[in-house]
Amino acid sequence: MGTEHRIVVVGGGAGGLELATRLGNRLGRKGRAEVTLVDAQTSHLWKPLLHEVASGALDANQDDLSYIAQAHWNHFRFRLGRLASIDRERKIVHIDPGLDESGAPINHARSFPYDTLVIAIGSVANDFSVPGVAEHCFFLDSRQQAERFHQRLLKACYQANSQSEPLRPHQLHIAIAGAGATGVELAAELRDAVHFLANYGFERIKPERDIRVHIIEGANRVLPGLPERISVATAQLLERLGITLHVGERIAEATTEGFRMQSGLFIPAEIRIWAAGIKAPGVLQGIGGLETNQLNQLEVRPTLQTTLDDDIYAIGDCAACRLPDSDRNVPPRAQAAHQMATLVGKSIERKLAGKSLPEFRYVDYGSLVNLSHHGTVGALMGNLMNRPSKLFIEGILARITYRSLYKLHQIATLGWLRTISLTVANFFAHRGRMRLKLH
Repeated sequence: MGTEHRIVVVGGGAGGLELATRLGNRLGRKGRAEVTLVDAQTSHLWKPLLHEVASGALDANQDDLSYIAQAHWNHFRFRLGRLASIDRERKIVHIDPGLDESGAPINHARSFPYDTLVIAIGSVANDFSVPGVAEHCFFLDSRQQAERFHQRLLKACYQANSQSEPLRPHQLHIAIAGAGATGVELAAELRDAVHFLANYGFERIKPERDIRVHIIEGANRVLPGLPERISVATAQLLERLGITLHVGERIAEATTEGFRMQSGLFIPAEIRIWAAGIKAPGVLQGIGGLETNQLNQLEVRPTLQTTLDDDIYAIGDCAACRLPDSDRNVPPRAQAAHQMATLVGKSIERKLAGKSLPEFRYVDYGSLVNLSHHGTVGALMGNLMNRPSKLFIEGILARITYRSLYKLHQIATLGWLRTISLTVANFFAHRGRMRLKLH
């Protein structure tokens, strides 16, 4: 592998892994560059699937992708570790050790020189400094957090089924803070999960009597960032599932018993999840003297280069990229990370060839929300006679389209042949597996 140009990609999420794979195949394979991917985990799981891991609908071991294997197949190097700091003068990125589940270091801290650095470390939950959230709520930022929540859910059901005394009034109530896509999809999955568990040998648990799922949203409707038609259809479906919606309610405090609202309302639930907002990881705040915003995101120009350094790019949720003629940034979605990775891949190739860099233009292809097996609703963006338009879809067409988004990510990382083979294998494997992970 050549060392003429050293490219380091920090973060192996949707955008980072797609970018490292593209650069490895187009530059690393030919010896035109040395491509290194750094991530704090040993394997990749598409982040939009984490709510399914949390509910048990998806076994992460069946859908994750080993970074070291991906690197071997696609001509780049993988190094385990977490971003610590950047020395822009010497062009070195410093990496802290990767940690195991107990927090113990797996390897040693290291430093990597770079000619081009791409930061793609995604986002984490934003608790907005609401008292009690960090201490009393679960988050779904990583596979480990999703699996930890699933174990908590199973433990709660086992304990409820075996205790001799009656269930506490809100012992199996679940409250989810945030009615964005993650919150509403998680609510539907959890509603199904607890009903499935209750009917699968937990004879003391009566779903209609003992289980309730709440969604709390500060805006006046669920999915406030999506078209109102999607919001209305989603709310109607959630209410048919028996999920209780609390819109227009802002959380003032989280406790061991539930959430207290600014209005004075108290929503009791012994199981609490925070999905109410995101921010970039704190390590980015002022890193290397680069410009960041109040959400710790790196400020970037239309080329996705950071505002103060031409050799450092940022993509995905950790990048603050302004939409043209707007005071808003590109939304933190998987499709945005995919588009950014594609552009930066082209930009690095063009830069090595001495050509000018293209500017990023985000294309909104629409939004889809999948509520377990009960239904999928959404809007696809189109262009009719040069005028933007929305095509609202639901039912089987929407579900197929929703699933195809993950397939596009797999194609970008695995290629067509592996994706088709994996899809066929999973189809037959799922027919022989339990519908819910019970351990």
